Amino acid sequence: MKKVMFVCKKNSRRSQMAEGFTRTLGQGKVAVTSSGLEGSHVDPITVQVMSEIGIDISNQTSKPLSDFNPEDYDAVISLCGCGVNLPEDWVIREVFEDWQLEDPEGQSIETFRRVRDQVKERVVKLIAELS
Repeated sequence: MKKVMFVCKKNSRRSQMAEGFTRTLGQGKVAVTSSGLEGSHVDPITVQVMSEIGIDISNQTSKPLSDFNPEDYDAVISLCGCGVNLPEDWVIREVFEDWQLEDPEGQSIETFRRVRDQVKERVVKLIAELS
């Protein structure tokens, strides 16, 4: 089973959405973790927009990338264009993508929902490619 790491600046919104979608839609196909260049907290609006579509991420936590070992992952996905700031070991995995999705922080709930839907679309494609 392939292991995926989603990385964002703070592991608060986009990477948490991606982790939730991958855990739900990729169950039994891929293993998933998310982290941030720095640890933070999971944005309550992110939890809300995910629960609107039946995915509960209320038990996910924000974790710093430094807690993990790049060799443990097959695919690394940056969601914020932060790929340029990642240590090289993370960028040279079997699959590396930089999705560069808008950060909904401080935006309207509609923006959160739009970003959520964009994350879902890409996660569905990623799971298909990896499994």
